[in-house]
Amino acid sequence: MTTGRPQLADWLRWALVAVPMFASMPRADAVSWVLIGLTLALSVPMLWVSGPVPSAVVALAVLVTSGTLWALVSGSWASVAMFSVTFYIVLRQSTVPIVLALAVNVAVVAFWAVRHDAWDGALPTYTVLTMVVLIGVNRRARLARLEQKELALARAQTAAEEHARAAALAERARIARELHDVLAHSLAGLSLNLQGARLMLVRDGASPDAVAQIERAQKLAADGLAEARKAVAALREDAVGVDRAIADLLAAYRLDTGARADLAIGGEPRELAPEVGTTLVRAVQEALANTRKHGAQADVDVTLDYGDGTVRLTVADRQGRRPPAAPAAGYGLRGMSERVALLDGRVESGPGEDGWRVHLTVPA
Repeated sequence: MTTGRPQLADWLRWALVAVPMFASMPRADAVSWVLIGLTLALSVPMLWVSGPVPSAVVALAVLVTSGTLWALVSGSWASVAMFSVTFYIVLRQSTVPIVLALAVNVAVVAFWAVRHDAWDGALPTYTVLTMVVLIGVNRRARLARLEQKELALARAQTAAEEHARAAALAERARIARELHDVLAHSLAGLSLNLQGARLMLVRDGASPDAVAQIERAQKLAADGLAEARKAVAALREDAVGVDRAIADLLAAYRLDTGARADLAIGGEPRELAPEVGTTLVRAVQEALANTRKHGAQADVDVTLDYGDGTVRLTVADRQGRRPPAAPAAGYGLRGMSERVALLDGRVESGPGEDGWRVHLTVPA
């Protein structure tokens, strides 16, 4: 079961249950007061409970109490609560809760018709129930289409990014080949020719100034060859920066969970030592794994701050509540602490106001 901060839609759904209960109070007898109290008490968890099974149980319980109240008090506004909860179940729940909700509605309407001898009103009521169900099914299908469209757009964007990245890698490989085959070979040949020219000048007894000029030219050619080789190595290595690696992890998290995952970068980004970059990326990876496990579909905020001589990383998930403190650090957090300790850094991990927070500082 997961809980979160109520949204506007949650408050509206609750109001469609609570307001009819208050409207039914002036005509309530002792039994009706009990049903009103039960319905109001059961409706409160609807604001927070979001797990599939708990939310279905709560909604069905509210449906039973509000429907019974409507059947007992003829003409009460409790039918609004009954039909609104039915709509919510059709919209959000699986097949079994929907079938149970329809069975409860059919039974309640039949009980109402028998109690008040109003079979002529049963057919219009069933018609309203059918309309509520059809509207819920239509809305459910529309939301499913929107989710599929968003998922398709996300996949298309990822594919486009990968295509652009592959094209960039291909172009870098082509430039590296040109540098190696043309510039590097030319500089190597020039260096060999200058070496031969220097030996010939020394053999023929040329002036020291002429020999020095050839040696300087040879050194420039050698330096140029070394720089060309460095450029070729850099182009072919294609090292991924820490911020790009973290952004890729967050993109994968968004695709997996559908939740928000944002990266904020502070300070002046710079190249980090491999061991530092690996530690930061592994920390984000472990934090996201824990969020998937303990705070399903929680939003995540990651902050990477480049300071003077240090890099600070903060990963905070937004579960909408303060999680309980872990009895002991798991293997993932323990391994993260060990990696940070090897770099003489610090790591802090624990519950925050609305989720879990991991903060580490490493020298860089």
